[in-house]
Amino acid sequence: MILPLYNTAMRLAAPALRRMLTKRIIKGKEDPTRLNERFGIASAPRPAGTTLIWFHAASVGETMSVLPVIQALAGRAQVLLTTGTLTSAKLAAERLPAFARHQFVPLDHPAWVDAFLTHWHPDAAVFVESEIWPGMLTQCDARGTPRLLINARISARSAAKWRWLPSLATRLLGGFRAIHAQSPGDAANLRALGVGTVLEWGNLKFFAPKLPVDPAALATLQAQIPGPLWLAASTHPGEEVLLLQAHETLLAAYPNLITIIVPRHPERGAEVAALAAAPRRSQRQAPQPGKIYVADTLGELGLFFRAAPFAFIGNSLVGFGGHNVIEPALLGRPVITGPHNENFVEAAARMREAGALVEVQDAPSLAAAAKTWLDDPAAANAAGAAAQSAFNAAENLPARLAGLALAAIP
Repeated sequence: MILPLYNTAMRLAAPALRRMLTKRIIKGKEDPTRLNERFGIASAPRPAGTTLIWFHAASVGETMSVLPVIQALAGRAQVLLTTGTLTSAKLAAERLPAFARHQFVPLDHPAWVDAFLTHWHPDAAVFVESEIWPGMLTQCDARGTPRLLINARISARSAAKWRWLPSLATRLLGGFRAIHAQSPGDAANLRALGVGTVLEWGNLKFFAPKLPVDPAALATLQAQIPGPLWLAASTHPGEEVLLLQAHETLLAAYPNLITIIVPRHPERGAEVAALAAAPRRSQRQAPQPGKIYVADTLGELGLFFRAAPFAFIGNSLVGFGGHNVIEPALLGRPVITGPHNENFVEAAARMREAGALVEVQDAPSLAAAAKTWLDDPAAANAAGAAAQSAFNAAENLPARLAGLALAAIP
C-alpha cells in the first residue's frame, strides 16, 4: 500500500512542488532556462540507434566519483547523467566527455518521471550512493529497465529506519540487478535489510581523478601569495567564525599569513567576506597579506589544494558528516577536520592511520594544528605523501563498474 500512497501524495503535491521550484529560482538554486527538465521534459533528443546508460548522481560529490565510470564507457555506450543542483550541472558541462549529456533530474512525480523515461528510454539505470527515489525505481521496473546501485552508502541509522518498512526495503532495494557498496560497513547494513549479493570492490571516491588545475592560474596565485598560507575548503555557516578566530591567533606567529576560505556554497561569498572585510575572488580582488581570502568561485578547488600545503575540510567542525578528504589526499595534501567525518569514515580512518589527518574540536585546537604544519613544512609534505599513498590502488574500479552496467543490459 505504501507505494500507491506515495504516488498519490506526489500527484497531489504537484502545485506545491511547482511553487518550491519557483522559490528555488528566486534563490538562485535552479536554472530557469532549464526548468522543464524538472518536469521530465527533455532539452535534447535521445541519441538514436545506440545503447544509452543513464546515471543519476545527486550533486557534486557523487558526480565527481562517477565521472571515471562514465569515461570507462567510451566507445561502448552513450551516457545520460542527471543531477539535481546547479553546481553539479556546471561540473558536468566542464567534465563530461562528448558521448555524454547532462539533464536535471525530474522530481519524483509519476507523470514527470514517465515523461522522462519515455523520452530517454535508457537501456540501464545506474544510481549513485543513496539516491533511492520510489517513483523512479518502480517505473524503471515497470518498463523492464535494469537498475543498479553503485558506491552505495547507507548508515546504520538509515538501515534501522528501513527495517520499519521491510516490504518496501525488499521492493526497492531488492529490485537492483546489482549493488556495489562503498565500504564493508555499508555492505553489512544492506545485508541486514535482506539484500542478497552486495559487491565489495572498494570505494569509488578513492579512485576519483585528481581535481584539475589551470597552470597559469596556479602560477598567478603563487605569485600573489609568496608568504605563508593555508586553506579551509567546503566550509559551512558557523565554521567561518572559528576559522577567523584561528587566523587571528596564527597572525601572532605569522603576520603575513593568508587563510583561503572556500565556502561550500559560493553564493555565501559576500556573507563570509563580511566577517573579516575580506577580499573575494569572485570580485577579482587579490589576496592581501595577513587577511582572509574568500574564494567564492566554482571549479577551482584543484587550484587551492595545490597552492596550500594543507587544508581544513569543512562540515566537520560545525555541522555533521564532513566533506571529501580524499580530493586533497590525492594531491598530496594532509588535512585537518573537526570530529564529524561520518560521510567519510573509511577514508578518514585511512588518513588518520597514515598520520595525514588531524581532528580538532574548536578554534584554539584548529589554530594549534595549523601552526604545527606551518612551523614544519617538511612534516606537512611528509604527511601529504602519506595521504596520497593511502589511496594508491592498482584495481581498476571504474572499469569494473562500467562493465557491470553493460552486463546488466539484456
